[in-house]
Amino acid sequence: MFPISKEVVAEYAKTLGIDRLGYATIRQIVQIANKLEQYSGTKFIRTEMGVPGLEAVQIGVEAEIEALQKGKAAIYPPIEGAAPLKTELSRFAKLFMNIDISPDGCVPTVGSMQASFAMFMTVNRCQSEKDTILFIDPGFPVHKRQVAVQGMKYESFDIYDYRGDKLRDKLESYLKKGNISAFLYSTPNNPSWICFTEKELKIIGELANKYDVIVLEDLAYFGMDFRQNFGKPGEPPYQSTVANYTDNYVLTFSGSKVFSYAGERIGALMISDKLFSRKYPDLGKIFTADIFGQVVLKEVIYTLSSGTAHTPQYAMAAMLKAVNDGTFDFVAVNKEYGDRAKSMKEAFIENGFKIVYDKDENLELADGFYFTICYPGMTGEELLAELLRYGISAITLDTTGSTRTEGLRICTSQTSKERFGDLKERLKAFRENKI
Repeated sequence: MFPISKEVVAEYAKTLGIDRLGYATIRQIVQIANKLEQYSGTKFIRTEMGVPGLEAVQIGVEAEIEALQKGKAAIYPPIEGAAPLKTELSRFAKLFMNIDISPDGCVPTVGSMQASFAMFMTVNRCQSEKDTILFIDPGFPVHKRQVAVQGMKYESFDIYDYRGDKLRDKLESYLKKGNISAFLYSTPNNPSWICFTEKELKIIGELANKYDVIVLEDLAYFGMDFRQNFGKPGEPPYQSTVANYTDNYVLTFSGSKVFSYAGERIGALMISDKLFSRKYPDLGKIFTADIFGQVVLKEVIYTLSSGTAHTPQYAMAAMLKAVNDGTFDFVAVNKEYGDRAKSMKEAFIENGFKIVYDKDENLELADGFYFTICYPGMTGEELLAELLRYGISAITLDTTGSTRTEGLRICTSQTSKERFGDLKERLKAFRENKI
């Protein structure tokens, strides 16, 4: 059935309300891939959506079952989170990042998505003159939607040309205007899989201190820079974090990829002790409190969801305890994504593709959950339309704030080793028809 005709791809896109494939959402790409799978009768290589490709960690499953059996489902969870989870999050911060965060500042959330939404609600009200979020792109497209649906403002730039020392002047060009309340980035990064270097994190921390700006560091893919082993509790190397360079930070953590626990929507905010207890008079003009942590708990989390589902908190607590105690190595399990990325990159490169984001300053990029590709002479939108014809789905970088409009994001999670032969065969056919 491959290649599918261009007309069929265009017709399905039209029926799904997709005017331009380059700006289609992830969910729209999922829909069109589903339709084309049905049309072709052949399973696609699905690289468009970042869903876990491994089984949920059994330790969590068993702990959640036990919590259900003990009747936790009938009890409202505490807004601040279940004590065992708060304790293990605090331990995790010390053992795997070598930073001290009180359990008070470790707040369970409905995935890291709620964590970021809650932070946008809060940080843009801390100082009235600072009402704009700065995104260090490329990034997760939904973060900008979260800001937009709250009627808030944001600015952004692509870090591609501003690695290392160049980052300082670029960041400062925004911060000196005085309207930036916080900036957000992910490391490892979705979609590019770049990892911020210590030099870059130091620059971010120093400027956060200089301009009194809050850093929102998204650690959804914690420990997945497989160039180093971040899986030994209490032993270096530790996960790099801006928390080493400023107290103006909030870390967002997720159980979705680290523990393949996406379905239970469990994540956390990890707020520095100093920021958690900091008083912002302007918060009191909008909320009933003016202390950052109290606003987050008693105003924001409470009004959003009255806390986080009870039993998944016990699952997360059990998984973190096993990791903290050294009885479960989450990095060793998740390294499967790095192995897949290595093989998948080779398949693309062998067929004329290039890696778009390929370096962390002078270091070769890590292999992990995502990577980015392009094909000479084609835009990302054109490339996506063609790959769909060959049974391969992806998303363009256009939707991520990237200036690299020639690129696509490839997710490794849904492509097991058993599918590598199909991938290579389809990429070979694609290349032969392009030559």
